[in-house]
Amino acid sequence: MAEKMIPILPCQTLQPVLDFYRALGFEVTFEQKSPNPYAAVERGGIELQFFGMKHHEPEQSYSTCYVLTDDVDGLYAAFRAGLRAAYGKVPTRGLPRIGALRDTSHGMRQFLMTDPGGNCVRVGTPISEDQHHRPAPEGAFARALHHAANFAGSKDDPAGAAKIIDRVLRREGERPTPVQLLRLLVLRADAAGRLGDEETAASTLARAAAVQLTPEERESVRDDLDRLAELCAQDQDA
Repeated sequence: MAEKMIPILPCQTLQPVLDFYRALGFEVTFEQKSPNPYAAVERGGIELQFFGMKHHEPEQSYSTCYVLTDDVDGLYAAFRAGLRAAYGKVPTRGLPRIGALRDTSHGMRQFLMTDPGGNCVRVGTPISEDQHHRPAPEGAFARALHHAANFAGSKDDPAGAAKIIDRVLRREGERPTPVQLLRLLVLRADAAGRLGDEETAASTLARAAAVQLTPEERESVRDDLDRLAELCAQDQDA
């Protein structure tokens, strides 16, 4: 026997969703307008199907699925290039959007993207045989990073991440390491942009860009620096 599972995800209208997946390099393999809107897309071993629902609210959608790949960095680069070509920039807020690529506390290297229908597609590569969430580390700033990254990524909850980061950065008598500070500020700026708080996003990006790091430290936060550069570029374009 041979089986496979195909996610069937909702959307308000098909066209913007299909345009989004075409930009990512998917082929539309099926499309119908009646008796009910329905479509399918494929890219390599990834197949997704969509149904139109007139009263669907994309901003309130909880629909999600997970794509396992052996080259998440390659897919991330390809998807970003396709989105930049189609939209003139890589969208990181609103709908559609693509999130940061980062290593998670549950043994995955992954990114999240959300299509115009509000469907969150999680794409990842295992980097550990243990897929359980690691316990929060000791230390206020390390623990805050752990929880904020989970809220921003796995839970897709930027408001929750912002609260955690704001609380820990207000602590008196303790200071984060430069690496911790850079990572916290990039997460906070990303969350602010997602929440439409442009003033906080701009000021936090400036603080993050001013953090002094050694070459070794910069290498350890390469993903965060890439995200910082992208967010700064978008802030300037805005």
